Amino acid sequence: MKRGFCDDLEELTIANNDFRRVLYTGEHLQLVLMSLAVGEEIGEEVHEDRDQFFRFEEGEGVVVIDGKENAVKEDMAVIVPAGARHNVKNTTDEPLQFYTLYGPPDHKDKTVHKDKAQAQRDHDNDEWDGKTTE
Repeated sequence: MKRGFCDDLEELTIANNDFRRVLYTGEHLQLVLMSLAVGEEIGEEVHEDRDQFFRFEEGEGVVVIDGKENAVKEDMAVIVPAGARHNVKNTTDEPLQFYTLYGPPDHKDKTVHKDKAQAQRDHDNDEWDGKTTE
């Protein structure tokens, strides 16, 4: 029997200090917490085969989608369609706390990157391998 995921996502997101923390991976969807330090950005990327949803819980920033800047702050959501070049940037003097949903999953289940440097080093080794949380 599968349990799924059920928890206070806002609380978990705000408490997260890791650049990336995969919380749950299903066959078609993945939940990931993220935190960008002051002035930090994810870095421009394109997911050709997956859509991505962002929900911002604390801080302010910018989400760039195919060259268009979208200001974001707490309680806002953004969807990036597959194939769109995008980036998320923290534009304030406090961490930007958010979570993201990938459909289908993007990272190996339970991946944790303490900071962006670790995420960059592990980039070629953290691609989703088809294994789910349960």
